[in-house]
Amino acid sequence: MTTLLAGKTAIITGAASGIGLATTERFLRDGAAVVLVDNQFDAVDRETKRLKDEGFRVVGVGADVVDSSDIRHAFEKGVARFGRVDIVYANAGVGYTGTIVDTSDDDWDLVMGVNAKGVFITAREAVKQMLAQKPPGGSIILNASISGLVGIPGQAPYAPSKGAVVQLTRQLAVEYAAKGIRVNAVCPGTVDTPLLRRAMAMSPDPDAFLAMLVAGHPIGRIGLGEEIAAAVAFLASDQASFVTGAILPVDGGYTAR
Repeated sequence: MTTLLAGKTAIITGAASGIGLATTERFLRDGAAVVLVDNQFDAVDRETKRLKDEGFRVVGVGADVVDSSDIRHAFEKGVARFGRVDIVYANAGVGYTGTIVDTSDDDWDLVMGVNAKGVFITAREAVKQMLAQKPPGGSIILNASISGLVGIPGQAPYAPSKGAVVQLTRQLAVEYAAKGIRVNAVCPGTVDTPLLRRAMAMSPDPDAFLAMLVAGHPIGRIGLGEEIAAAVAFLASDQASFVTGAILPVDGGYTAR
């Protein structure tokens, strides 16, 4: 337990598994109260109960990030329970592998909807709340990806969706810095999550698939959810008080090649 985020309230989307759950657990250990938001309703209930039983201050909300009324409700519930919102981590996203000729209109709409529009909706509600509360201000972290920074074969429409997040980060940072709202993005490399494990299981050769992913990271391995969470916690904290508009790769050297 630390006091890095003591007295702060955070809203995290995609919080019931993977990087989102790792960040939820990190924030709670750092002293924050957390509103756990996810569209996996059973997982929301399960993880919220588990964390409450461990003595943490947490509220679970089942919500779809592409539904603005759902996200508005999550913010209202967080404010009603904890009084304000200091940190928002827009983490929810979906993966996709395929070339542009493999990508249907529906594929594009799904990936852009969750990864770009869902982040936009979450960020919009975050800014509205942070401007309205007294004192105003807060820290917003958007989850982008190495795919938003460099070209990677088979990443259409995933890469464009993450590129949109990168530019949204810069736009919001410049627009709201004077209002006390910091906006930054993390760009994870490949991370060991349930989503990755499912992709490996669908591969004809899971070991070869993993080896290919590892080979892209000079550090010699893929990342852990806890490592992404540590970067997010720093950006969320007052230790990053002079950091806004940053696009932070947390990628084992992938984008440094």
